[in-house]
Amino acid sequence: MININDILETVNMIREENLDIRTITMGISLLDCADSDIDVSCEKVYNKITRLAGNLVKVGEDIEAEYGIPIINKRISVTPIAMLVAVSGGDPVKYAHALQRAADTVGVNFIGGYSALVQKGFSAGDIELIKSIPRALNETSNICSSVNIGSTKAGINMDAVKLMGEIVRESAVLTADRECIGPAKLVVFCNAPEDNPFMAGAFHGVGEPDCVVHVGVSGPGVVYAALKKCDGDLGAVAETIKRTAFKITRMGQLVGSEAARRLGVPFGIVDLSLAPTPAVGDSVARILEEMGLGVCGTHGTTAALAMLNDAVKKGGVMACNSVGGLSGAFIPVSEDEGMIAAARSGDLKLEKLEAMTAVCSVGLDMIIIPGDTPPEVISAIIADEAAIGMVNSKTTAVRVIPAIGKKAGEELNFGGLLGEGPIMDVNLKASPKKFIDRGGKIPAPMQSLKN
Repeated sequence: MININDILETVNMIREENLDIRTITMGISLLDCADSDIDVSCEKVYNKITRLAGNLVKVGEDIEAEYGIPIINKRISVTPIAMLVAVSGGDPVKYAHALQRAADTVGVNFIGGYSALVQKGFSAGDIELIKSIPRALNETSNICSSVNIGSTKAGINMDAVKLMGEIVRESAVLTADRECIGPAKLVVFCNAPEDNPFMAGAFHGVGEPDCVVHVGVSGPGVVYAALKKCDGDLGAVAETIKRTAFKITRMGQLVGSEAARRLGVPFGIVDLSLAPTPAVGDSVARILEEMGLGVCGTHGTTAALAMLNDAVKKGGVMACNSVGGLSGAFIPVSEDEGMIAAARSGDLKLEKLEAMTAVCSVGLDMIIIPGDTPPEVISAIIADEAAIGMVNSKTTAVRVIPAIGKKAGEELNFGGLLGEGPIMDVNLKASPKKFIDRGGKIPAPMQSLKN
């Protein structure tokens, strides 16, 4: 039974501890929009999105007003657009403009799904889509892109890895006049989930319903506040995190179920991820420091993050019938006030972040690197991160932003939830070019043989 103390506690979480629903994301299948004429296909895409998502923003605002729960973003994810390009041919950027037009019409923050799944190799439409990503992100403002280049089952497509290093840099060059914002909306995945509500990596998987509503919760500030009151051992710390994650996730279940009912579509999953913001007190790094670390990035950080991630999942799973997406703790440097501070002070370095990604819910996220970083080094960073995901049977991702014309120690400021941050140093003493140029495939590991 919910009692008055539970209600008052939730109100305090919202008012004082930055508790919110980070996103309601409607997933929409565009498979029935495929057409041999790309212009006809684009019109079908626009019509279907505006028909199904026409009330998404209003429903989110109504729930926010009625329940007093902040819902920060209303978003859409769609079928990987490379699948439509395979049928239509033509310039894929036409689809990006159709998606942007739909985003403008329905008023959502982002549409994700300008994507390709190439973990086993390139099929029709994939290379065309991937090569168009820099132009698509340059010519639109609300479109997000992702490419899945590996999986535990398939191994790592190193030809795709090499190409994505070039695409990330080209996207930064094209948007250099806007703080290199292009690659901030581009994620390179290994083991990409099909039901992720968070941008920039969201897309609507082929195994999903025609239309579905997913919810991404947040709440680092709530966990941080709870830990400030906990002076027990690490077992007590874990228990406190679990109990707090349970409460946060119950709110996500409530909002997701109600949104799905009002929109007349199935309710999908709650993504349990602790999603930080640049606001003070809403930081995953500060949680780790409250657990006892002198600063995020010092020795012990990976162990603390592993415990946090596990406790969040254990608490959230008990609170919700259907958990999915990424679920855990995000560590996006430019979006986390504590991470930004640790990176500025030099306590948090790229190599430590890579170690942390072995136990968090995503990977190297929103990391700004020097503008002269060669494409093959970006590709090697992607390959390293994909290997961690492949071997550990978990999702990993890379979202790095080459700061064109700037060097380590300078800064970029994206504004909003994307935040700001220092340019982190990258080891350029020796080149991985020969390794990346070999191409081919890194075979799937033994743990892929589960049947």
